[in-house]
Amino acid sequence: MILLRHGQSEFNLHFGATRRDPGIPDPPLTELGRRQAEAAAEALAGERIRRIIASPYTRALQTAEPIARRLNLPVLVTPTVRERYAFTCDIGTPVTELARRFPHLDLAHIEEVWWPATEEPAEQVQSRAALFRAEMAALPDWHDTLVISHWGFILCMTGQSVMNGQWLRCDPTAPGPERIVWKA
Repeated sequence: MILLRHGQSEFNLHFGATRRDPGIPDPPLTELGRRQAEAAAEALAGERIRRIIASPYTRALQTAEPIARRLNLPVLVTPTVRERYAFTCDIGTPVTELARRFPHLDLAHIEEVWWPATEEPAEQVQSRAALFRAEMAALPDWHDTLVISHWGFILCMTGQSVMNGQWLRCDPTAPGPERIVWKA
């Protein structure tokens, strides 16, 4: 499967410049982030993708839009692939508001408040990634899946740190990373 980190968000822009939490809940993509999403749609057009899974954070859903449009595929939204809750940007948007903003998405299976109330321990994210890895490995067509996610979740899946808009392949049938280093 392919793991894609969402495009640059307003949080990424400000945090990257100051290394301080700018206090932006569920930030949207910047103009650069939108261009990164379009570039990903272009780059991934030649891949054999039959399923798109995305985190419910706005930045992931906005990244998924041009890809889904280009590939003419629905986006399956699941909190399982969300970011580790550690900063203000990890405060999500309630499902009723997401449904208003993204009326074409099926969000009926997601709880109104789908993100944790407090900082998520690293081990919990690693367990969530291991569960997702096992679920994907059980699917015969996991090869055809694109997952639009976040730095911390992709780190737990692969052991690799990725930049905004960067994607890499992940074999869920292979063992997960032996060690996770939580530094950006």
